[in-house]
Amino acid sequence: MRFSKMYAKTLKETPKDAEVVSHQLMLRSGMIKKLASGVYTYLPLGYRALRKVEKIVREEMDRAGSQEIFMPVLQPAELWKETGRWDAMGPEMMRLQDRHGRDFILGPTHEEVITDIIRNDISSYKSLPLSLYQIQTKFRDERRPRFGLMRGREFLMKDAYSFHATDKSLDDEFENMKAAYSRIFERCGVEFRSVEADSGAIGGSGSQEFHVLAESGEDEIIYCNTCGYAANLEKAESVVKENSNSKEDLKPAELLDTPDVSKIEDIAKFLEIETSQTVKAITYMDTLSLKAYMVLQRGDYEINEVKLKNLLNETDLVMLSETDLIANNLIKGYMGPYNIELGDMILVADESVTKIINHTAGGNQVDTHYINVNYGRDYTADIVGDVRSVKAGEGCPRCSEGVLESARGIEAGHVFKLGKKYSESMGATYLDENGKTKTMTMGCYGIGVSRTMAAAIEQNNDDNGIIWPMSIAPYLVDVIPANIKDADQLGLAEKLYAELVNKNIDTVIDDRKERPGFKFKDADLIGFPIKLIVGRGAKDGLVEIKIRKTNEAFEVKAEEVISFIQEIIVKG
Repeated sequence: MRFSKMYAKTLKETPKDAEVVSHQLMLRSGMIKKLASGVYTYLPLGYRALRKVEKIVREEMDRAGSQEIFMPVLQPAELWKETGRWDAMGPEMMRLQDRHGRDFILGPTHEEVITDIIRNDISSYKSLPLSLYQIQTKFRDERRPRFGLMRGREFLMKDAYSFHATDKSLDDEFENMKAAYSRIFERCGVEFRSVEADSGAIGGSGSQEFHVLAESGEDEIIYCNTCGYAANLEKAESVVKENSNSKEDLKPAELLDTPDVSKIEDIAKFLEIETSQTVKAITYMDTLSLKAYMVLQRGDYEINEVKLKNLLNETDLVMLSETDLIANNLIKGYMGPYNIELGDMILVADESVTKIINHTAGGNQVDTHYINVNYGRDYTADIVGDVRSVKAGEGCPRCSEGVLESARGIEAGHVFKLGKKYSESMGATYLDENGKTKTMTMGCYGIGVSRTMAAAIEQNNDDNGIIWPMSIAPYLVDVIPANIKDADQLGLAEKLYAELVNKNIDTVIDDRKERPGFKFKDADLIGFPIKLIVGRGAKDGLVEIKIRKTNEAFEVKAEEVISFIQEIIVKG
């Protein structure tokens, strides 16, 4: 490809609405162009990189024994109503009607469609297990699309689905897909980590996420510094440290005046105690079930709302407003579980709360707190469970000596054991070897293809631009004749360009009538892994090769260029 003919409009300035590095650099390097909020056109350079990620995904899915299909974007509402997700998915689902008033959606995922296909085609255990996948555009009406390709309304995704006669068969396929995903991210040249995760709206169990590690990642990953334990913060567990007063005898509860002291840190300071000896109360209501909850958490921890939703089996929890609190005779900053009438409100306690001896809690009156309150003696909760966010520095739940650490990650892949969530509600059954009707068990496996491309940039960049991994770079080599008017330089550049193309090495020749510095800046911004600079040494048959990732420079004889570059590519 000749740079003079290439559609690549680079920008010197960063667009104002670009928040993260990948978004900034993809816009500046002319790889994508915004059409609407969360909706982007892939320009030639960006589309080449996207197709390379897609190619790796396709090759590894085929290698794993999955078969490629292509399902419709447009899906009838009836399928989603069968599984209950028509209502559960909420406003993120793109909904529309045809001219006859029938409800449809633009698919955010395809569990219902694939299950409908299989229930109508597969009837015998002899046809199982079966794994199918597609690479296709998905749609989600994000409330606040942001970060370019990271969180858009339209994105490219690989989604795979497997069907099994037994749980053992599903377990085997789950491990097969985990291995395939590891190969995919390794080949894409990104540093990643596989972590335990929450299944979210997809449902099921045995969920694992694959995160590309990057400081800009939206997710916090918790991992052990000793064993292999790793989990998304939404799922992470830890060993809770005991309080310093855990051996005290139980004391009688007492109501104290605490004027203008409503925050946990302030009450701990006022009473000269640790925040871990306090209990905070936060109230929620689910907008669908209309159930109200008072949730108790140890003062030095935060409530993990994903864990809370899972524990309560609720999908749309929101905190009660101050107006709602007043209507329920509750006082913000002074709520507590002791000596209170909750009516229909359900009391929920984190496990850590049940173990605090002589703790402090709200007095349910303005400017008051109870001290020496004890779970079991003074109150009990309707529901007890793990609803706290784990913190780095705590003990590992899997090994005795490990300490938990944290990192930021971008979720690029997710594998689920769906079990019978969809097959049961949609009647996907088969006849076993004894002629008995059984329900299939399912797995689901997704990779954000466009997100993986953006995540690779988040992880691989510098002040000058993108540093593409070799395997997914739009082009590998940028041949730059320093002086386009110099016959020796242009002639040698054209000769080497032709030889590289002949060797099937993705190459661009920058034949623009621009200054060398301008070309070098564009080359670094776009992220060509290799710059082949043909300058004054051309008359002596010498060129300079610069490696983008390491900034190493080599003077190479013209006749050795091809083998030298091939060796660089092999090393990656």
